[in-house]
Amino acid sequence: MKTKIIIISVCSLVSFSLFAQQRTDEDAIRAIADNILKQPVTQFVGVDDGKIYNSTKEIPKGTEVKFNSPLSEWHYSNGVLDMAMVALGEYLNEPKYVSYAKNHVAFGFNNYAYFKNTFKNDRKHWHWPFGQLWNMKELDDCGAMGAAVIEVYQLDKKKEYFNYIQNAANHIMNEQTRLADGTLCRTFPREMTVWADDAYMGTSFLTQMGKMTGDNKYFDEAAKQLINIDKYLWCLEKQLYYHCYYTDLKRNGVAFWGRANGWITVSLADLIDAMPENHPKRTELISLLEKQIVGYSRYQNANGMWNQLLDKPDSYDESSVTAMFVYGVAKAVNNGWIDKSYASIAKSGWNILKNQEITPDGRFTNVCVGTGISNDLPFYYNRPVGDNEKHGLGLIIDTAVEMMKLNKK
Repeated sequence: MKTKIIIISVCSLVSFSLFAQQRTDEDAIRAIADNILKQPVTQFVGVDDGKIYNSTKEIPKGTEVKFNSPLSEWHYSNGVLDMAMVALGEYLNEPKYVSYAKNHVAFGFNNYAYFKNTFKNDRKHWHWPFGQLWNMKELDDCGAMGAAVIEVYQLDKKKEYFNYIQNAANHIMNEQTRLADGTLCRTFPREMTVWADDAYMGTSFLTQMGKMTGDNKYFDEAAKQLINIDKYLWCLEKQLYYHCYYTDLKRNGVAFWGRANGWITVSLADLIDAMPENHPKRTELISLLEKQIVGYSRYQNANGMWNQLLDKPDSYDESSVTAMFVYGVAKAVNNGWIDKSYASIAKSGWNILKNQEITPDGRFTNVCVGTGISNDLPFYYNRPVGDNEKHGLGLIIDTAVEMMKLNKK
């Protein structure tokens, strides 16, 4: 009996491997996107009764509800996903993927007031559905989701979207906490801390704002943030970025966390792509991106993946950072910013993502859950991976679009 079970397991693995290798790039990413469309992105569910509500108008007074899916949230990862679905829909000429983003943003604006008006002082805003939509205190609240609203606004020009965009722009440009040199920083869990993650949380919005308005002040600000991030976080010895910098201690954190480095890659690639070719900081940004690509390529594993902790081979292979690094290389090669010989880095990473980390039913595997900063490496080593974790879905879609372009060349 044990022998039969082993044989069946081996056959299953072989069948999946053969299926994956026969699958095209488009087949693989459609599997991801179509699986996303199956999830209830515009529903609430009763905490106690489990009843489904399609809008706040259906919720009885006093009934506690939550989102029926993490994909409904107003979280930065949802902003990444919304923008990725728009990009995929436009690349494949597939309106259903674009509609996903439009529906998600509309769901937020149609329902957030209910929770804002019933807000209680004994509960923080992030414990309420859409709490980040009406509350702008940190970049996580309005950066990437604000960028997604800009994308959707250009497809559906609603006044409430425009007003939100203006409020988010004012917050990021004028109100968000900064160091003395203007670098965006966090007020928690430690005061005045610079995070690599915020390379994306801030510049994703600024990049989209620059594209929409044509105003160089947004590109200028985004470029300044990424150049400053490099100054605070780059480790010359490791050729990697630290996760954070403590201004009060005047030192970096302990970890070269994968996804934190990935946020810098994606931020640089998206900003360079969006800004005018004659922008005075563009050449410097391309140099930063190439420097990072050369640095992290030295840590790519034999199978094509990168680790959760980039310089720690005993940490697990992690899919979201692999997708981000592949995206950065592919986009840079596709646009001619770096030599085409770098493409092999991207192809090695993409092959294992497509053939091993995207399941036949469209789940993206081995993605680290949301992660804060910590002073001990075991914290990073032991972060769990989620099944179809929301932090990776937008990233793998964006990566697939760039790889489809690259492989068509």
